[in-house]
Amino acid sequence: MTPDQTDSSAHSNAHASAPANIPASPPSRVRFMLMHPAHWIAQGFGSGLSPIMPGTFGSLFGWLSFDLLSARWPLLFSTENWLIIIVAGFFLGIWVCGKTGRDMGQPDHGSMVWDEIIAIWLVLVMVMPADLKTQFWAFLCFRFFDMVKPPPIAYFDRRYKGGFGVMWDDIVAAFYTLLVLALWQVLMGNPL
Repeated sequence: MTPDQTDSSAHSNAHASAPANIPASPPSRVRFMLMHPAHWIAQGFGSGLSPIMPGTFGSLFGWLSFDLLSARWPLLFSTENWLIIIVAGFFLGIWVCGKTGRDMGQPDHGSMVWDEIIAIWLVLVMVMPADLKTQFWAFLCFRFFDMVKPPPIAYFDRRYKGGFGVMWDDIVAAFYTLLVLALWQVLMGNPL
């Protein structure tokens, strides 16, 4: 298994075998990413190039970027504006992940992490304001659902291919995460 094929549970069916057009060495992976803006975005501005658990690194990048942008420019990155960014990012992701997947010869390659970034932004915008501990639990819960893919996430992952399929299963994982966090708050009377 090549480094690009790690975190296979996050992108289950995409890693069965690596076609020859997927760059193997780190410098060639960086070159591939920089060949087209769609690759750069789909691969999470480089966070998806992590040799281990690229989906987790993409989610971490999403969490960090959400917190930094929200703290630095709170008027620009308001809840309403984040929701617009997330919706636009979802539709952009259909195209960039579709193109990058076609160019790599794998429709859901593990290095494509834009889906994780958009989904973790959705989780965070819905739980904010939240302390670091709550954000951490939201991150862990999202990663769990994204990697384990309970029904119907696994169904969507198998059924829908291309850019839409890449993006949609992570949105469902974000929904599960928000459901668990809401149930926790209702049952325990406080956020995590």
